[in-house]
Amino acid sequence: MALMESEAIVLRTYPLREADLLVTLFTRAEGKVRGVARSAKKSKRRFGGALEPMTYVRAFYDVRERQELARLDACEVIESPLATEVSYARAVALAHVAELLDELLPDREANDAIFRLTLSVLHALQHVEIAAATKKIDLERTRSEEAGAEEANAEKTSADKKISADKKISSDADAKASSNIWMPITYFELWLTRLVGFLPELTECIACGRALNGSRAWFHALADGLMCPDDKRLASSEISSDSRMLAAQMFRAPVESFAGIPWPKSQAADLRKFLIQTLQRHIEKKLVTASMLEKGGF
Repeated sequence: MALMESEAIVLRTYPLREADLLVTLFTRAEGKVRGVARSAKKSKRRFGGALEPMTYVRAFYDVRERQELARLDACEVIESPLATEVSYARAVALAHVAELLDELLPDREANDAIFRLTLSVLHALQHVEIAAATKKIDLERTRSEEAGAEEANAEKTSADKKISADKKISSDADAKASSNIWMPITYFELWLTRLVGFLPELTECIACGRALNGSRAWFHALADGLMCPDDKRLASSEISSDSRMLAAQMFRAPVESFAGIPWPKSQAADLRKFLIQTLQRHIEKKLVTASMLEKGGF
C-alpha cells in the first residue's frame, strides 16, 4: 500500500452503498484515478465540499496492489467552481469538460499538458461568470442612481420602471454570461482533440493532399479529416476558412488572450461540430453534454 498525494480535479462522483462515494479524479501525478471515498456522505471533516464536480483539490489516496480502485483518504479544496455563482450555462459547460476528460483519458496515465489546459479553461469559465456579475452590479447601481433623481410625485411609476429594469438587467447579464461560455468551450475542445492525438491536419485534403489554405473545405461524420470541393462526400458539412484561421490562432495563444472578445454561439460553431464528430467517432459513443450545449439556448 502506498499513500499518494497529488493535485487533482474531481470529474464525477457516484453513490456507493449507504455512505460511500465512487469518485473519478484527474490527478496531476497519475492521470485518471478511480477511488472510493469511505463515509463521504457523512464526513465533512475529510471531504466537505471537496468532491463537487470540477473542484480543484489536493487529494490523498492509497493505491493498493492488484486493486483497480484506490481508497480516497481526504481532499483539500484549492479552488472551487462554487466560489462564485454558477449559472446553468456554466454548469453545463463544466459538465462538458468533465465528460470529455472522463471519456478520453486513459486510467493511470499522467498528462500534465491536459491538466494545465483544464485549469486554464476552468479559470476562463469562472472569469465569464465574474465579469457578468460585475456588469450586473454596475447596471443596478446606475439604475438606482437614476431612480433617485425621479420626481417625488412619480413614485409609483418609478417603482414599476424599477421592477422592469431589474428584470432586464438580470436577463442581459445572464445572456452575456451564457454567450461567453463558447470561447472557453471551443478552446478546450480544440486543444483536447489535439493533445489526445485525434485532430487531423486542417490545412490539406485527406483524399488528395491538396492545400486548403483560404479555400472551401468540408467534413463528414465518417471521415478522418477535411476534404476539398472535388473530394467531399454526400451530406458533408462545410467548415469556414475563418474558423480554420481561428483554430490556428488558438494554437498560438493562451485562452486568456481571447477573454473579453464577443463570442456568440454562431462563432466557430462549424469548428465545434467538426471536433465533436471527430471525438465521438473515436470513442464510439455520443457525448451527452454536447447535445445539452447545442439545445441549451445559450
